[in-house]
Amino acid sequence: MLKGIPVSPGVAISKALFLQNSTVNTEKKSITKEQIALEQKKLETALEKTEEQLTELHQQLLESVGEEQASIMSAHLVLLKDPAFIDEINNHIENDLIDVSSAVQMAADQFVQLFESLDDEYMRERATDIKDIANRLISNILGKNDKQTIDTKEAFILVSDDLTPSETVTLPREQVEAIIVAKGGKTSHAAILARSLGIPAIMGVGDQLANEVKTGDNLIIDGSTGKIYINPESSLIHKYQEKQQEEKAEKEELAKLKDKKATTRDGNEIELVANIKGPQDAEEVLQQGGEGIGLFRSEFLFMDRTSLPSEEEQYEAYSQVVKKLGNRPVIIRTLDIGGDKHLPYLDLPEEMNPFLGWRAIRISLSRPELFQVQLRALLRASAHGKVRIMFPMISHLEQIQEVKRILEETKKQLTAENIAFDPEIEIGVMIEIPSACLIADELAKEVDFFSIGTNDLVQYTLAVDRMNEKITDLYDHFHPAVLRLIKMVIDASHRHNIWTGMCGEMAGDLQATEILLGLGLDEFSVSPTLLPRVKHQLLQLSTEKAKQVAEKTLSLGTSKEVLEYITASH
Repeated sequence: MLKGIPVSPGVAISKALFLQNSTVNTEKKSITKEQIALEQKKLETALEKTEEQLTELHQQLLESVGEEQASIMSAHLVLLKDPAFIDEINNHIENDLIDVSSAVQMAADQFVQLFESLDDEYMRERATDIKDIANRLISNILGKNDKQTIDTKEAFILVSDDLTPSETVTLPREQVEAIIVAKGGKTSHAAILARSLGIPAIMGVGDQLANEVKTGDNLIIDGSTGKIYINPESSLIHKYQEKQQEEKAEKEELAKLKDKKATTRDGNEIELVANIKGPQDAEEVLQQGGEGIGLFRSEFLFMDRTSLPSEEEQYEAYSQVVKKLGNRPVIIRTLDIGGDKHLPYLDLPEEMNPFLGWRAIRISLSRPELFQVQLRALLRASAHGKVRIMFPMISHLEQIQEVKRILEETKKQLTAENIAFDPEIEIGVMIEIPSACLIADELAKEVDFFSIGTNDLVQYTLAVDRMNEKITDLYDHFHPAVLRLIKMVIDASHRHNIWTGMCGEMAGDLQATEILLGLGLDEFSVSPTLLPRVKHQLLQLSTEKAKQVAEKTLSLGTSKEVLEYITASH
């Protein structure tokens, strides 16, 4: 048995097919100064051909699985056209006097090295995208076919050392039962595509994958746990066949809840919304029955690029989501960068404690010219629907007061320019620092809503780095201190007639649903795929009983006692 990172749920039972990577090898050749123009012309031709191929793949995805997945190829097109990438290739041709395919490889290696050195998992995964683009570009320069052919007509579990988005897109969907990859993680584009296509997938298995699994081996994979069984016994196969049937039945039942409101047994209607990274995720929210967007992480618009997005680019992205959601609310969080999320082009300083450093609203307030561009785009998008703006990492009352001053100034600018926006746009703060919990009464007088970000709130409350594997057992949102802070925030919001939502991982933890309901949480914002499960849970609960459960948990001293009580109460 091997274990990897579960990136796309589901059980698959089939034979393995090991796919060799289709990397095109380049042999560095020297050129003369007179040949520079010829090599640059080859680059121009290859760029045009690659753009055509990516556009075609984009269209294929658009027709087969929708806008969300097609946007991955859009991101590849953006990288392909990136002036910094193209300039770097041309610099190598001109200054190093080498052939164009070698220049592409050298430029790609530099960008890959840069991305792989970053702390943020999402940004590290973009290195695979650059490799994919460079491989396609070199194939076109050399006139080679980068497509791999799969000879078998039988169903199989695809096994590979690495898998690019291009390879994932072109796989024969009717034959691929599941995917196992030695490299990669949950945020790789191959993982995103696998989830979207409904293919069970496990990544990050490591180098032992190539040693342990061979083409023709019988495999069972469990995409929910990351377990891979090689040549299993018949009793284990039977067990997982039963699990496949159970999963199928459960999916069918959950799908029936799509158009139901998340109403408790005693008639308390809870707002159930979703967290998204960008416009590509909006369609899935609707498909899963979401009532709106509780967190649009705007920083993802700033990633996968080498310069800041313009006001127009941001406006288009925000508007796209707002229009797609119709009259449903869309909460957009302003730029939340720093900590484990870096933008190379912003030249953020090296810090001893980046999670406690210059990040999120602190950057926005110290760079008002950057902040106002985003606020203008957000306000303009509000003319198309129900936009709410949320500000991250508020720790001081003065910060939200300064934010409101800049927002009012931006509104005046747009009014003077005769540009439409919602003058009554609602604003809120992310509650993710203990100081914000302790001054929640004062903050509530300044805003229209709160949204609790439990990922950071737990980290800061318990002084536990959530990225540190040695102390992950101490990172626990059931800790009584965390529960009491959540209660403090919700109570403060209700005293001042505003509402509180939650957009951290705790909102999607089914063990926590009853406690949060009992604490008075008004809105749950979760990953789109979790919407049906959280809705199903809320439909089974009584608010009155949940209040009793929550009250009891607040009196307990340890998270172990909290979990034991929750288990016993069911």
